[in-house]
Amino acid sequence: MTTQLVYSTERVFSFVNDQTPLQFCTGMTAIGLEKDGEVIAGVVYEGFNGVNIWMHVGALPGRRWCTRPAMAAWFGYPFLQCGVKRISGYVNASNLVARRFDEHVGFKQEAVLNGAAPDGGDVIIYAMRREECKYV
Repeated sequence: MTTQLVYSTERVFSFVNDQTPLQFCTGMTAIGLEKDGEVIAGVVYEGFNGVNIWMHVGALPGRRWCTRPAMAAWFGYPFLQCGVKRISGYVNASNLVARRFDEHVGFKQEAVLNGAAPDGGDVIIYAMRREECKYV
């Protein structure tokens, strides 16, 4: 059983999109984690503007995917390779698993978009600054 990073935007986007629907945009890039040839987790990046990049995470529940090497790659890409000062992400307020994950890895709540979620609930905007990241 081997676990390795995968750098195929198409494969990883398809996986993440199955977990959390996204619109594919020009300029998106992605890094995934696969086990025995199957993607089990991935991150899609979009909206790079030189200072900020948006990060979307998808993962299969119950799998061991939140490994130190994966986290180093997922946060190293925007902070070290792209040189952004911050990463942003959004989560439906009703998605408690995603909110706990974001807060556990160091994202901080920055704003609430009232009534903006597909379920009629709120969307929470999270952000992490480079100096707050414990993975790079």
